[in-house]
Amino acid sequence: MRWDGQLLGESRSGVRGLPGLEGAGRTVTAPEFDGITFHEVLCKSALNKLPESSAMPFTWTVNPYRGCTHACTYCFARSSHEYLEFDAGGDFDTQIVVKTNLVPVLRKELRRASWRGEPVALGTNTDPYQRAEGRYRLMPGVIGALAGAGSPISILTKGTLLRRDLPLLATAATTVPVHLSVSLALLDPQLQQSLEPGAPKPAARLELIRAIADAGFAPHVMVAPVVPYLTDDAASLRALFEALAQAGAATASVMALNLTGRYRDWFLSWLAENHPMLVRRYRQLYGSTGRVGADYRAHLRGRVDPLLQEYGLIRRDDPYAAPAPRPRRTATGTAVELQSALF
Repeated sequence: MRWDGQLLGESRSGVRGLPGLEGAGRTVTAPEFDGITFHEVLCKSALNKLPESSAMPFTWTVNPYRGCTHACTYCFARSSHEYLEFDAGGDFDTQIVVKTNLVPVLRKELRRASWRGEPVALGTNTDPYQRAEGRYRLMPGVIGALAGAGSPISILTKGTLLRRDLPLLATAATTVPVHLSVSLALLDPQLQQSLEPGAPKPAARLELIRAIADAGFAPHVMVAPVVPYLTDDAASLRALFEALAQAGAATASVMALNLTGRYRDWFLSWLAENHPMLVRRYRQLYGSTGRVGADYRAHLRGRVDPLLQEYGLIRRDDPYAAPAPRPRRTATGTAVELQSALF
């Protein structure tokens, strides 16, 4: 069992144990998290080093949680839950693994002589500001540890709980680069709740973008995934980019839905149930590769680029590249220079 060596020493009476290990570790349920089970484990390491073959523009990540209550049907991280002997469907949404000792382990790793203050990305697998963070409050310790070690911080989230930590992030940005990104790809609340039933509503995320801008950062927005035939029409994209600009977004990355992993089956099941007329078109569009072809990418870019220009948003093909800082206006209307250089 892959839980070996990560379990808490004793179980709490009245709760069931982890799958296959009845009575071992600690499994917690709470009335305010109806249908959600938290599996509290002790991690051996906090910093995850990506393989050299990775195409990502960063080397190190931190993931406080495994599984995600946002329950996004298209989430590529679903496949990783199978490594823990959970399924990539409902278990990913409801069986949340919490690394309760993450902060002290991270601090210890950052004190190593070999650590050179390298950038660390959060939100690259599952969301660090999902609902579990309201209960476990791991992120303030993570932010403090990284800033104290001189490591640039990058966070990608759908979670409006990030607003809680904006003062701490603003303080961190006085010593290290801090990059804050919000994931938002559609405005239709009904479609959003079908695709992302546990995630904050679009209006709430627009308010998060506005709060990030007001805190002195240049908010980046991941317009991803754009879902073919559902969120890629000209009217929907125009409304989205207009709203992003009004909320204070500075830059944006636009990416079409990929279906390259085991999560493909989960998404296509959702599609067959909710939009059965699109199933054949999806099979034709994605073929055996799980990726849209060059024609669709060019079509999407042709729609998006004029909107980015019209609404003054800088396109970032690499969502982790450093945009130029831009001035913002304070409550008194005075222009001040952005304090955080983004990596």
